[in-house]
Amino acid sequence: MKSFLLERVRAEGAPLMDGRITRDGVPFSSDDADCHVTFVWQGKNPPALSGDFVYWAGDPTNPQTAPLALEQIEPNVWATTLKFPRKAYVEYIFLKNGKRVNDPFNARKTPNGIGGINNYFYAPHAAMYSSPPTPFLKTARKTPRGRVTKHILAQDALVIGNARAVHLYQPPTQEPAALLIALDGQDYLRRAKLPTLLDNLLAQNKIPPLAVAMLESSRLEKGSARMSEYACNELTLIFLLKYIVPFAQEHLNLVDWKKHRGMYGIMGASIGGLMALFTALRAPEIFGKVISQAGAFELWDYSPSPFTLLTQAKTPPRVWLDVGQMDWLLEPNRRMYKALKRNGFDVKYREYYAYHNWPAWRDVLPGALTWAFAA
Repeated sequence: MKSFLLERVRAEGAPLMDGRITRDGVPFSSDDADCHVTFVWQGKNPPALSGDFVYWAGDPTNPQTAPLALEQIEPNVWATTLKFPRKAYVEYIFLKNGKRVNDPFNARKTPNGIGGINNYFYAPHAAMYSSPPTPFLKTARKTPRGRVTKHILAQDALVIGNARAVHLYQPPTQEPAALLIALDGQDYLRRAKLPTLLDNLLAQNKIPPLAVAMLESSRLEKGSARMSEYACNELTLIFLLKYIVPFAQEHLNLVDWKKHRGMYGIMGASIGGLMALFTALRAPEIFGKVISQAGAFELWDYSPSPFTLLTQAKTPPRVWLDVGQMDWLLEPNRRMYKALKRNGFDVKYREYYAYHNWPAWRDVLPGALTWAFAA
């Protein structure tokens, strides 16, 4: 028996765009704001579907976050159709017997940052309205490249685990550079491809030379260590000011922040974005520029301290905020943007059609770096 659904998914790849489940093989198309996306599985027993849209099944008992079941359409063919904005970037995975299984019909894959691989797709209009893969990921053959070195800093009082890795990026120039500290440095290094972005932005004169200290966060095996260290933690602040900044000054060719106050920057994503803004509000003489990507400006219905600190700022840093319109942190970021504007901050705010994930943050990062460190 001929399977129209399998025939189409083999020809077009998965998931199917504008393809409601049909038993007669007739494609469905629509000019609505939403795109109908059909996920297809072939086999005797269907997996469940998880992804950004159910917050990765964070609470299986909650109907809004539980994995989704597939419907049997034909013998050994299962599918379900969901609606997404036509401008969206989305990641997903199948779950079978408690194990993650990639979509065999979708060759597009991306690391999830914790050892797994997700499938992903861009909705049909994402390239026009959202954040398609940034062109700054492609490096021309003759583009000068910076140097990345890895170091281990031992510190038994200020960080969980008694040591922390930091990756230093020295731009391919002779002149002193400003410093940018990247929290969750392992992700900005490997998932956001930060050194590649910086090489290309510098080569195209979009930014001046910029050195980076990519500070790794606590390992996942240590439970809530990352949350504890980044939730406006004073010990983390001390570690940044007393150890990371001096270490970077020793190993990188940097401008002196004491002579160029506020010239350094700090950035982070999710709770790292919260810690980045907190750090700049506490030390604006050093960090005059902040990039917060989907900052966690609400923690279990609690508004963290930056909402209070920004009302007391005598030297406000420049702040870039970005967040996906389908991110659960959308409303807290909108509140933070309004609070920053109300208190006279120089702030740039951007929303885009994505959930809470690194490829989306990577793709808007060139714009953030250009705005914060314009040449």
